[in-house]
Formats: sequence, C-alpha cells, structure tokens
Amino acid sequence: MRQLRVLLAEDEPITQLDIKEMLEEEGFIVVGECGDGQSAVNLAKALKPDLVIMDIKMPGMNGIEAAEVLGREKVAPVLLLTAYSSPEFVNRAGAAGVLAYLVKPVTKNSLIPACHIAVGRYEEFSVLREENANLQDALEARKLIERAKGLLQKKYLLNEERAFKKIRQISMDQNKSMKEVAKAIILSLDSKA
Repeated sequence: MRQLRVLLAEDEPITQLDIKEMLEEEGFIVVGECGDGQSAVNLAKALKPDLVIMDIKMPGMNGIEAAEVLGREKVAPVLLLTAYSSPEFVNRAGAAGVLAYLVKPVTKNSLIPACHIAVGRYEEFSVLREENANLQDALEARKLIERAKGLLQKKYLLNEERAFKKIRQISMDQNKSMKEVAKAIILSLDSKA
C-alpha cells in the first residue's frame, strides 16, 4: 500500500491528535490540519492531498457541505468521520460524493482500510470519468463527421465513401482532426449553421 498524503479536518483537538497519530503510525503524511469545513476546502485546493478526512459537525461549513464542494470540483476523495450513524446523515454523505463514512470512536483497524478504499474508489471513478469524456468527444466527432459527409454528398453529388475520403484527405493535408475539418465544412456549407 502506498504512502498517502492526508488533510485532516476535525474540530475536536484531542480527536484530531488521535487520528493524526494513527495515520502517521501507518506511514501516512498529514499535510494539513484544520477545524472547519471552509478551511478544509481551501487547504485541499491548495495542498492537493490524496485524501481529505473530515468530521461532519464543524463550525461554519460542515463536513458534508465541504465534501460536496470538493467532489464537484474533483479536488480529492473525502472520508467522513462522525458520531452520527442515522440514515439521514449517511444518505446526505452519499449524495455529496463521500467515498467512506466512519462512525466514532475510530480505530486504526477501521480507519486505515477505509482510507485506502476511499482513495482506490476515487481513482476508479477518475478513470471512468475520463473514459466517459473520451466517449462523449468521440460521439460528438462522429456526429459532426456524419453531418459534414451529408453536406458534401448533397453539394458535390458524392457517394458516402467519397465524401468520407474527402474529409479524411483534408484532415491529413491540413494536419487537423477530422472533427475540426467537419466543423469547418458544416460552417461553410450548412445554411442553418
């Protein structure tokens, strides 16, 4: 297991110290500590930790609100610590994108595996997000190429294969992607563009 860089946000100093000791005993590096959600968000953006461990109940912005910001901005995975195990808190944490949820008192035997699982899941989700973005881009390119092909077929009375070859040839000649060429063709030939 790799050494993780962790940001710890806990408003109870004794609990914060205990958790920090557990993490450091396992070779984790605590890169920052704070006692409220807004500071956690600011530090996470600045320090780019591998994991943010936060209490739910903190002054100002609570841990769930901070987790929503960190998740939306894809800053780091969040593990929430809390004394509350009610379904309401668990559901809100899940909706906020929290990847692990531990009920206090926390032990090293529960904390360390939860940290690794949260980071592992975050990395899996990152790969899936990237694959999804690539598929969306490929689909958009395909739609543009199909539209440009249709315009070339209509304007120059080409069959589908020749229209496609024309787009590909322009792409190679101009050292541009077929998507870029298709956009240019659509702009120049489509009166609705």
